[in-house]
Amino acid sequence: MKKAAYLALGFLLLVAGPARSSGSSVLGFETMVAVRGPFVGSTNAIRGVNGGGLPWMISEGRGELQSDGQLEVQVRGLVLFNGAPVPVNLQGTNPITAFRAVVSCLTVVGGSQATVNISTDPFPATADGNAEIQATINLPSPCVAPIIFVTNGTVAPPGAWFAATGF
Repeated sequence: MKKAAYLALGFLLLVAGPARSSGSSVLGFETMVAVRGPFVGSTNAIRGVNGGGLPWMISEGRGELQSDGQLEVQVRGLVLFNGAPVPVNLQGTNPITAFRAVVSCLTVVGGSQATVNISTDPFPATADGNAEIQATINLPSPCVAPIIFVTNGTVAPPGAWFAATGF
């Protein structure tokens, strides 16, 4: 009897398939760029999001944004740059305990172009700079030219960015 119930459950799961988002893909990405050079600090903020105060590096960054607001971001090796001007004791480490994702969209507000930045809640980050961010956010309509930032999750949103979509 138990065996039949397990077989029936397995068949239903096979037929139903995995749960899927009801949205279509807005942005899928396989690369991210770490904050460096003129983007470090507040001098050259991107869409109102300041760069981190020191240069960073990243081994891997990928994810997807769906039209229904579902967002997945995975980063590996998002750590402080392994060289000057980063203090020697911090080089190659991630001193931040949590990251956020910020989705930046160009949209229309009152008939004019506007930038809207939407932040996720904080997600844990390891000392090696690894994190998984899964959230659902309220996207504006339209959401033109989205950029996804990985930011400091231990300060109020949006926080400074350490990595952004790009290469």
